[in-house]
Amino acid sequence: MPFRLLRFALSRKYPEPRMFRQPDGLKKSYDVVIIGGGGHGLAAAYHLAKDHGITDVAILEQGYLGGGNTGRNTAIVRSNYLTPEGVAFYDRSVKLFQDLSADLDLNLFYSERGHFTLAHTDATLRTMRWRAEVNKHMGVDSRLLTPDEIVEICPHIDLECGGHEVVGALYHPPGAVIRHDAVAWGYARACDRRGVEIHQKTEVTGIDVEHDQVVRVRTNRGTVETKKVLSAVAGYTPRITRMVGVPTPIVIQPLQACVTEPLKPWLDAIVVSASLHLYVSQSSRGELIMGASLDPYELHSQRSTLDFAEGLSAHLLDLFPFLSDVKVLRQWAGMSDMTPDFSPIMGRTPVKGFYLDTGWGTWGFKATPVSGETMAYTIARDDEHELIRPFTLSRFEDYALVGEKGAASVGH
Repeated sequence: MPFRLLRFALSRKYPEPRMFRQPDGLKKSYDVVIIGGGGHGLAAAYHLAKDHGITDVAILEQGYLGGGNTGRNTAIVRSNYLTPEGVAFYDRSVKLFQDLSADLDLNLFYSERGHFTLAHTDATLRTMRWRAEVNKHMGVDSRLLTPDEIVEICPHIDLECGGHEVVGALYHPPGAVIRHDAVAWGYARACDRRGVEIHQKTEVTGIDVEHDQVVRVRTNRGTVETKKVLSAVAGYTPRITRMVGVPTPIVIQPLQACVTEPLKPWLDAIVVSASLHLYVSQSSRGELIMGASLDPYELHSQRSTLDFAEGLSAHLLDLFPFLSDVKVLRQWAGMSDMTPDFSPIMGRTPVKGFYLDTGWGTWGFKATPVSGETMAYTIARDDEHELIRPFTLSRFEDYALVGEKGAASVGH
């Protein structure tokens, strides 16, 4: 038995410090208030403290840390997007993820698996070829595979796929999985060590704006003065933006996922099919983690449905028929904040001091570290980081959309 584990067994008191402190109450003022205690909010606070020396920061979370979409996603990391703007942005995120365990001094179980996006038609294959060329041009490792090459890497797949024959795939070797809860707790501990305050069970009830400038934030635990507020609340974004009178084109749709009983390791890669609306990977504990596309309606809800489980299971069996006796242990849902062009909204808004990190739809978790880095830069300098300039809210007025639907249409 390792000595460290033995310490826990023999000690009368818990021998390790808490991951982060719980402050007694809110101070009267902060330099920066971050609404949302998920991965993006925590990462922004971490980089504000680490990169810019801004430590007088309060993170306000209405529930518990990481209890929103950060704790409800399927933890896939990739950068094989379609637009040059998207590829550059997510490639930076992958590089940050690769070193994140060392940066946070915590094992995040980052595991490169390789990411397949299957093509079932000639039209889909053309899109995969397009993505592969854009990726190569941007220095990202992606390539097109033939059916025989797919089977060589993933021998358990049925290429006939219940009548939806697999005709090729976009293969992205750096595609990886990571423990999403570990990411949240690692950032929280790193924030706390740098003096950032994390306030759970603290719901924002209002934001006061005077002369087009944020001046204070009202919560169920008191009011705080501040000149800078970051909203990083995913599916709750419309509630926050209404408080400051900033309209956005965001709509909220449920996104569901599920996990099976543990199995012996057999699926090394991450397998995605846009045509089947399916993605699946196997966790380090042996569970199959699966999801589908967005539910086809606008709804602020985290309820799961039988229709999702039945449809997803049918498509999974098309690809892997031998899984027919495997049991689904649990399923859940999150709220996806969707934009018309399937790209995020990041940066400044018409209200001075009010910043947005939203519009993440189904691809927010994989952007956690780069969003923290770029939003911290933007808040500290009141000027958008170069990587997020294409994603500003003003692009919808300027007709400068960043169309990523071809690389993000499955909810993965």
